[in-house]
Amino acid sequence: MSEPAQKPIVAFFGLTCCAGCQLEILNQEDKLLDILRAIELVQFRMGSSATHDGPYDICFVEGSVTNEAELEKLKELREKSKVLVAMGACATTGGVNAIRNGLNIEELKQSVYGDASHIKTLPEILPLKKYVKVEFELQGCPINGEEFVELVKALLSGSTPREKNYPVCVECRLKENICLMKEGELCLGPITRAGCGALCPSVGFPCEGCWGPVPQANVDSEIVMFSEMGASFDTVVRKFRMFNAGSEDFVKELRKRLTIEWLK
Repeated sequence: MSEPAQKPIVAFFGLTCCAGCQLEILNQEDKLLDILRAIELVQFRMGSSATHDGPYDICFVEGSVTNEAELEKLKELREKSKVLVAMGACATTGGVNAIRNGLNIEELKQSVYGDASHIKTLPEILPLKKYVKVEFELQGCPINGEEFVELVKALLSGSTPREKNYPVCVECRLKENICLMKEGELCLGPITRAGCGALCPSVGFPCEGCWGPVPQANVDSEIVMFSEMGASFDTVVRKFRMFNAGSEDFVKELRKRLTIEWLK
C-alpha cells in the first residue's frame, strides 16, 4: 500500500507592512478551511504562533524591504522556497512605503523621530522582484481574498494562474458604473490592473491604483487627460505616487514631465 502524498509546505512572512493582506486571507474563513486541508501550514503570524525554518514549497511574502536585515531575510526565504509569491502592493510595487522615494531620508527621520541616528534604512523602496526572483504576484492594498484562493488552487493543481491583463475600467463597465472621469474625478482605473472588482469606483471613489499598472499602460495619455481636467502637476504626482512610487511603469513618465513644461 502506497503512502499518502506529502502535503505542500506553505509559509507566510511579513516585512515592513500592516499585515492587512494576511488579515484578508483569514477573512476567507470557510474557503480557507478547504485550503488548509490540502497544505501543511507551517508559518503564519496572523493565525499561528508556530515557526518553521524551511524549506518551503510555497512562500508568501508581504511588505516592503526597508533595511538590510529585511533584505537578507528576503534572500534567505528565496533560497528556501520553491515558489515565492509577492503579496500585496507593498511587495509588488512598493506601496505606501515607497512614498518616501526621492525625498531626503535624513530629514524625514529627523522630523518624525528627532534623534534618529540609530535608525538604519535603505535609500529607496522597490518591489520584491527587484531583489529576488518572484514567481507570482498578488496585487492590491489589501489583496483580494478570492484572487488568493484562485492562486493557491492553481499552484496546488499544477496549473497556470490566470492573470488579469486588463484595466479596472473593464470591471466598472461590467458593473455598469458611471465613469468617474466624466464626473471630473482623477481616476487611475484606465491604467490600473483589474482584480479588485472596481471596489472604489463602485461606491463613488476614484481608483487610486493600488493594484499596480496594467500591462502596457498608457501612462502618458492619463497624464494628459488629468492636465486637461485642470489638475496641477503636484496633484498628479501625488496621485501617481500614492501606491506606486516604487513602480517604474508608473513613475517614468512623471520623470519625463519634470524636464519639460507642464501641459497647459
